[in-house]
Amino acid sequence: MTLALAVATVLTACPQKQEAASTATPAATPAAESGYKLDESKLPAMNSFKAADIDANGNACTNFGDYINKNWLAANPIPGDRTSWGAFEMLDERSTAVQHQLAEQAAAMKNATGIDKIIGDLYATGMDQAKIDAQGIKPIEADLAEIDKLTDTATIAEYLRQTYAKGEGMLFGFGPEADFKNSKMNIAYAAQGGLGLPDKGYYFDADKKAKLEAYQQHVAKVLELSGTPAADAAKQAADVVAFETRLAKASKSSEELSRDVSLYYNPVSVADADKISPNFPWSKFFESQGLAKPEMFSLAIPAFHAELSKMLADVPADQWKSYLRFHMVDGASPYLSDAFVQENFNFYGKALRGQKENKERWKRVLGTIENQAGEAFGQAYVKVAFPADSKARMETLVKNLREAFKVRIENLAWMSDDTKKKALEKMAAFTPKIGYPDKWRDWSGLTTSRDSYIGNVLAANAFNYKWGLSKIGKPVDRSEWGMSPQTVNAYYNPLQNEIVFPAAILQPPFFDGKTDDALNYGGIGAVIGHEMTHGFDDQGSRFGPNGNFENWWSEADANGFKSLTNKLVQQFNDYEAAPGKHVNGKLTLGENIADLGGLAIAYDAYQRSLGGKPANAVEGLSGDQRFYANWATVWRRNFTPDELAVRLTTDSHAPANFRAIGAPSNLPTFAAAFSCKTGDKMVRSGDDQIVIW
Repeated sequence: MTLALAVATVLTACPQKQEAASTATPAATPAAESGYKLDESKLPAMNSFKAADIDANGNACTNFGDYINKNWLAANPIPGDRTSWGAFEMLDERSTAVQHQLAEQAAAMKNATGIDKIIGDLYATGMDQAKIDAQGIKPIEADLAEIDKLTDTATIAEYLRQTYAKGEGMLFGFGPEADFKNSKMNIAYAAQGGLGLPDKGYYFDADKKAKLEAYQQHVAKVLELSGTPAADAAKQAADVVAFETRLAKASKSSEELSRDVSLYYNPVSVADADKISPNFPWSKFFESQGLAKPEMFSLAIPAFHAELSKMLADVPADQWKSYLRFHMVDGASPYLSDAFVQENFNFYGKALRGQKENKERWKRVLGTIENQAGEAFGQAYVKVAFPADSKARMETLVKNLREAFKVRIENLAWMSDDTKKKALEKMAAFTPKIGYPDKWRDWSGLTTSRDSYIGNVLAANAFNYKWGLSKIGKPVDRSEWGMSPQTVNAYYNPLQNEIVFPAAILQPPFFDGKTDDALNYGGIGAVIGHEMTHGFDDQGSRFGPNGNFENWWSEADANGFKSLTNKLVQQFNDYEAAPGKHVNGKLTLGENIADLGGLAIAYDAYQRSLGGKPANAVEGLSGDQRFYANWATVWRRNFTPDELAVRLTTDSHAPANFRAIGAPSNLPTFAAAFSCKTGDKMVRSGDDQIVIW
């Protein structure tokens, strides 16, 4: 998980679904105590490295990714309901299958309370397609009528404030995060938002013109489904796209946000914010959210908010109403009748990303539970799917990685002693979190029922928003997690200087308690090293040991670091992902730094684990060869062409096949393991070889 994404997670503005929350008995108990059971025989297979996968006709020194993964990728096409398929997706399918069993058990419970009731209600109402189809658009008709009443700047601004108060804001992100300058305290952050397409470039770039046209057609179709006559819908769709194009001009791109985390931090007083955005005064906004006026908050991307204020004054009310109506219906579509679901999939899945078929309903409903009550569901998940000894073995791996990283920092040739001292201080202060939280979040204020799917979604959405607001102005709770235990991912949080590894990723090919250390260090070991290195990538390195945004570098060391990272930018710029389409080395820089450092650190830690003894050969492969083979296995992945195109614009991670080869090509230990020579494509030497951490 990138640094910018970690900071921005709670700040992403997206259209929410509109309906009054239901009134049912409050969930009372804080944890699942109902004895969930798991039938592992019904779970999908996990993906592990096998020597038989190796391409006998390939050459590790030419393209290591193909050498390890070519045969597997050819034999494992992308399923119709996916836009990518590989090691991560297979683990996600397994995690989803576990959740499926648990959700069905929760839905069948009699007189359930606590998180059992929350999970069961969300799942049961989400699976009742007949009831959802019978309701059609009725669940949001009253809210559409509220939009129809809007007449001018004042009424539109008040409408926006009230929708945000329900957790349904659609024009900008708003929520809590640690203060960059005092990471022990939460403050409010407001960020950009309001776009229906993945990045501002979709509104201007010539190669994305067809996607913009398809989006405008989608807007028109959604408006038609909401009851707007076809001719009017087409005109309104053009107005919506024009509206968003103006917002896009004032927005930052994915590349800009990923490479300058300071863009998120623009501390201002409420009075000064009112001057930036006079037609949407922040003094009134804080009051409408039930928040005391703070001394300061972060108004990120002030030019965006200034433009939004201007649009409140000079965009006709009818154009505003078209924009708000579309986004209300579009955001609600996944929870409405089948016609809305299908149109939502037709654009966002099929047209935008190349997905052939929609996911089965049960998978989509589980996705909703993850989004709205993921940590609640995680309490049930870890009871049945996370062995206790996995946590202990992970703690040993983290300890060994930390020791290996310390040695690498001490031996850096390009860094001065004073900066090394501060780097070691930061590294020593890392807080690892493994598996699941030590303290679970309290869900006792969330009310759900068996009456309405979208009603339950909105109840959870409002509950989560208010929970977030309750943190503003209070000390940071360092026990909180930013991912649920069932998430197949990991992250580094710079503001807390912590590395976090959810339970679901601690499975093959990343981690296997029954296999040798070579595979574990090449898998989860490299992930641990990757997350540690995020603390020292081009953005993480701007935060100190206690999580504060501060400069702890000497000028000479900072310049030396930049010269090395510029070389890594160029390395990835040279990779052609599709005909005429190259990886964006700047957009992906932070992840590429973390891969390079993480893999090198993991290799050192693996050698330490051997205690000077040679590793046993397995299936004719040395320990070093198996270490690197599992690194490549982790990054086996196919993409649809459309999904790849979206990721090249928006994803701060390079496509997986380049991650399989990018870091190893810089490491002499890889070349030695496979007897590669200078001149081979997988050997970067001399000035081309990049060593950062």
